[in-house]
Amino acid sequence: MPATIDRISVQLAATPPFDFQQSLSFLGEFSPMQGEHAIANHTLTRAIMVQGQPLGFVVADGGMVDQPDITCAIHSAAPLDATTKAAAIDRISFHLSLSDDLQPLYKVAETDPPFHAVVQRRYGLHQVKFPTPFENACWAVLTQRNPMPVARKMKDKLVAAYGGTVEVEGRQYAAFPEAHQIPADADELERQIGNSQKAGYLAAVASAFQQVGENWLRTGDYDEVAAWLQNIRGIGAWSAKFVLIRGLGRLDRTSPDDELLRAASKVYREAITPDRLVSLAQPYGSMQGYWSFYLRNAN
Repeated sequence: MPATIDRISVQLAATPPFDFQQSLSFLGEFSPMQGEHAIANHTLTRAIMVQGQPLGFVVADGGMVDQPDITCAIHSAAPLDATTKAAAIDRISFHLSLSDDLQPLYKVAETDPPFHAVVQRRYGLHQVKFPTPFENACWAVLTQRNPMPVARKMKDKLVAAYGGTVEVEGRQYAAFPEAHQIPADADELERQIGNSQKAGYLAAVASAFQQVGENWLRTGDYDEVAAWLQNIRGIGAWSAKFVLIRGLGRLDRTSPDDELLRAASKVYREAITPDRLVSLAQPYGSMQGYWSFYLRNAN
């Protein structure tokens, strides 16, 4: 097992308000990442893959919600060069959505009493994303018509075969592989996970993600990115939306689904129809996705 031979400490910029405890509470209940991280003493510890190198990190906030003071210790089993360090800082910050500006959302909420009550409970909550959109896409494939425990075992097999581990404070943490580390060979993947259909889908996802830059996925035209995702074998409309939101933080749009309609009905204390949901979302403009994220996590 690789032991840490390099450790650096960095300061991470966070756009206030940022409540790290809200992030930790969310992660504690987010089933796709259960068992992959440690939450203790107001810190988050986990591993990520950066440019083919598994890195561990420990994030802590010693500040206040309106004046965050985010520190991060990055652990590596190999020396960290400047390029890898910069990529790691970007990856960790993006994972925790530290740069998201919540003020436009909160401003509109002042005119929306039912939702304003949600904001007061979730003040400073920034969306926590999958560490990479590629991991999110793989998870979407694995969970399609598949029980969660079975999907988890398949994911663990992918990590064991193609990912990496790093030691942080005496414990080993596993990092999910990057797209270039998973073979675009369905037969090879089937031998690892034991499912031919999902192996084919995973091979298609790995091949597709090797052909585009993540910056385009994060910032490119929304409709073009959505279309690109849906063009990948195994990624349908629902999975594309999942990756846009939870892997890329593309929260500028929302669309009705049963879960969101139930959440909105509970918050607004009325039976919310799809048309009514669109009407309620409209004032939030480019923050509609964040509005729906808060609705889904209202309690």
